[in-house]
Amino acid sequence: MMSLESLYQELILDHSKRPHGFGLAEADDHTGTSYQRNPICGDEVTLRVRVSDDGQTIRDVTWEGQGCSISQASASMLVDLIDGVPREKAAELIDGFREALRSRGTIELDEDVYEDAAALSGVSKFSARVKCAMLAWVALEEGLAQTA
Repeated sequence: MMSLESLYQELILDHSKRPHGFGLAEADDHTGTSYQRNPICGDEVTLRVRVSDDGQTIRDVTWEGQGCSISQASASMLVDLIDGVPREKAAELIDGFREALRSRGTIELDEDVYEDAAALSGVSKFSARVKCAMLAWVALEEGLAQTA
């Protein structure tokens, strides 16, 4: 039987090899776009978020980028988690993800809340990898700020 850690590693590799939401959608009046780069390792993510006409709900998240499996999987997992979510809930998810990744392993992400992204909890034990996992989440935060 596979350990939970092995299952999480497999999930991360699967998302990085077959990323969800990959390929930027066209920009319009309801989109915000953010480019984020980790200068230490060279990971890059450009993320575009589309919100509803009233600006309160995330309608679509697309991205493109290159980098390590953690940065690419994190972007893919974010797409699955955030589509259709109200803006306030997205901010809560971003804050909780950031807090867990900065916890150095003391806070585990709840799988019922974070779905596949909970597999990234273990990254918090490796401070050099936290930025990799955070790239898409920071891009989403910045993109949403552009749509406010």
